[in-house]
Amino acid sequence: MLTTVSEQKIFGGTQGVYRHQAKATQCSMEFSLFTPPQAKDGPVPTIWYLSGLTCTQDNATTKAGFQRMAAELGLMIICPDTSPRGEGVPDDPEGVYDFGLGAGFYLNATVAPYSTHYQMESYITTELPALIADHFPADVTKQGIMGHSMGGHGALTLWRKNPDTYQSISAFAPIMHPSQCPWGQKALMGYLGPDQGQWANYDICRLLEERGPIAHCTPLIDQGTADNFLDDQLMPDHFETVCKKIGQPYILRRQIGYDHSYYFMATFIEDHLKHHNNILNNG
Repeated sequence: MLTTVSEQKIFGGTQGVYRHQAKATQCSMEFSLFTPPQAKDGPVPTIWYLSGLTCTQDNATTKAGFQRMAAELGLMIICPDTSPRGEGVPDDPEGVYDFGLGAGFYLNATVAPYSTHYQMESYITTELPALIADHFPADVTKQGIMGHSMGGHGALTLWRKNPDTYQSISAFAPIMHPSQCPWGQKALMGYLGPDQGQWANYDICRLLEERGPIAHCTPLIDQGTADNFLDDQLMPDHFETVCKKIGQPYILRRQIGYDHSYYFMATFIEDHLKHHNNILNNG
């Protein structure tokens, strides 16, 4: 059952928040969804927006400012939560922000006690799309995916593993090489255990090296040069090196003076939506 938490009219479309009981995560989940005005005439292209550490579905909805351009272009924007939540869902033992609640890393955990609820990859790629297709005018043949930080990591890895599902891809300040950075190492060890082979399934640098390029698709990535996580957590140079090595087309824009915040995303979100639209509506 799908429950409407809230709906507001904005730029001729509808910004809603919805709740349902998810099988993949075995808990109640909420997501936000912007329906553009063009949807009254039929299904519209869909973009998935995956948020970063500590976020819920509300952060991008209220801070990124995507609705005006999404309404103009006729794009549905879906913002899932970043982790399972609720009573009985395990958190970081020390309550630290970079693991557990708000930090699902868009993977399927295999280590107890997290494996019961932290099945975010299955939730994002299978269960939630089916629910949305049943209840909203989404064109499932035209889907893109994007994200910020941890969500940029999720967008890139899910895109590479599902290129037939996601025709367009972009990211803001993504975690590019999680198996080599503190955020990623903590998450991958905690959710997957020490098997580096499993880690490779959730590391875009390793996925590209092992599976090769997707020549017909060009990721758009914006990275602020004043981002305080740039060198030790995000590592865009690693991604660029791999792309050059294997021949993966990419656009990596280093935006002078911008940091890791939603001010950065709000500045360039319209560029990203146009990037997706050019592929989904005009490609």
